[in-house]
Amino acid sequence: MSGLDNRVLVEIHGLTKTYGSFEAVKQLDLTVASAQIFALLGPNGAGKTTTIRILMGILAPTSGWARIAGLDCFKDRVEVKRRVGYLPDEPVFYDYLRGSEIIRFAGEMHGLSAPEIKRRARPLVEQLEFADALDEFAANYSRGMKKKLALTCAMLHDPVLLILDEPTSGLDPFATRVLHGILRDKAAQGRTIFFSTHLLDQAERLCTQLAIMARGSLVANGTLAELRGRVSHDSSLEEIFFSLAGNSESAD
Repeated sequence: MSGLDNRVLVEIHGLTKTYGSFEAVKQLDLTVASAQIFALLGPNGAGKTTTIRILMGILAPTSGWARIAGLDCFKDRVEVKRRVGYLPDEPVFYDYLRGSEIIRFAGEMHGLSAPEIKRRARPLVEQLEFADALDEFAANYSRGMKKKLALTCAMLHDPVLLILDEPTSGLDPFATRVLHGILRDKAAQGRTIFFSTHLLDQAERLCTQLAIMARGSLVANGTLAELRGRVSHDSSLEEIFFSLAGNSESAD
């Protein structure tokens, strides 16, 4: 593990995002240390995607702040993007660029040379098993193929932090298993993974730290063992989730 393991990489303090009278995120306080696999859980409407978009500088907070490696996520969003690999829930690409062209463009945006882009991309596309589709136009890609392409682009510059919104949605079980292995390897190399998911069994197997949101507020944060201490020591993550998050329902 890296010597930065205990360094706080993601800091969120008093984070609030409102749309008129609706509070999507309410006074959120959260920290994530380096080399963690962190899962952000919550029902639809909990505020997960809003939080991720604030971390990526896509949205400005109404109040409070979010920082990555000490950088303000909105004011310093260009520098933040150099340090972060981002996967949205629904990746969107220009339809008439080929997969290889999109990867090359992503690498060039991070200042990588053409030979370096090829060297870094090759093991990723081979692991994710879509090397044969690189010459296809993005318009011909399935949702799962677009997810694999976006994952490759997100990891190409070897960022210190990966922020992944529902990373396995659209992936088949084989690709999901491969992705889990990649994420564990990244964490072992000292990288940090921050991902949202609805799949509690995946979070239970993968994460070293997790947080649960409901109706825009943080209701629990800690290791699985710490959360079990709040419910029952033999509880599954599913039991913990329903006990703490309840049945909050709305649209995220």
